[in-house]
Amino acid sequence: MKTEAPGREKRPPRSGGPRRHEVLLPPAHTFYVMAESPCPYLPGQLERKLFTELRPGDAGDFYASLSRGGFRRSHNFAYRPACTGCTACVPVRIDAAAFRPSRSLRRITRLNRDLCARERRARATTEQFRVFARYITTRHADGEMAGMSYADYRSMVEESVLDTRMVEFRNAEGDLVAGLLTDWSSDGASAVYSFFDPALSERSLGSYMVVWLVEECRRRGLPYVYLGYWIEGSRKMSYKARFRPLESLGPSGWQKLPPADSQA
Repeated sequence: MKTEAPGREKRPPRSGGPRRHEVLLPPAHTFYVMAESPCPYLPGQLERKLFTELRPGDAGDFYASLSRGGFRRSHNFAYRPACTGCTACVPVRIDAAAFRPSRSLRRITRLNRDLCARERRARATTEQFRVFARYITTRHADGEMAGMSYADYRSMVEESVLDTRMVEFRNAEGDLVAGLLTDWSSDGASAVYSFFDPALSERSLGSYMVVWLVEECRRRGLPYVYLGYWIEGSRKMSYKARFRPLESLGPSGWQKLPPADSQA
């Protein structure tokens, strides 16, 4: 199915979630709706995506507008859920200025203060891939990314027309322990994908990288860290709820999620 963007506003299908949030689009962009396929998160459900191809020049306010409309990026495509009869995938973001880490997040930050973070161009290396492959094999062996080759990994990292960076986290010996692929726009940072050495699980590196990204946004004077989608009750996505204040996108726009009963 092919639909032409009218130039001022593009609204997702009625079943695709928020409908009141305006997304400004250049008139040349075309949006497509994918065919339904099995949902990777909810057994028995089907997923469907609305997507458009990104082009050079989209890295500024256009992609920021898409992020505010709940879109994410994969390679050179921006997408968002447009599932029939299901709105379980909720876009979430962290208010960087208002963020106050919990006691456990402060402990995680202290635990990793020996690490050095270096932001570099989004270029894949075999060193990164070795850590990435161990992470996928240990943590997500049953997921869509299992069995990815180096060529697949390189495509994931390097195929982007946005301001995309790879942040490498190294220990005192210079060993790579974690990586964070990030898109930057005028609205903040979008955490595309992160991975870490699964042998260092006691460091809680996944949470540490999110805290680092929030602090980096604050340093740059940028408002938000976009974490993608959150599904209530999903174990794989539960970590996102620990970053408060967390905002979610619904029919009335972005609103703060109510406080959790308890913070990890």
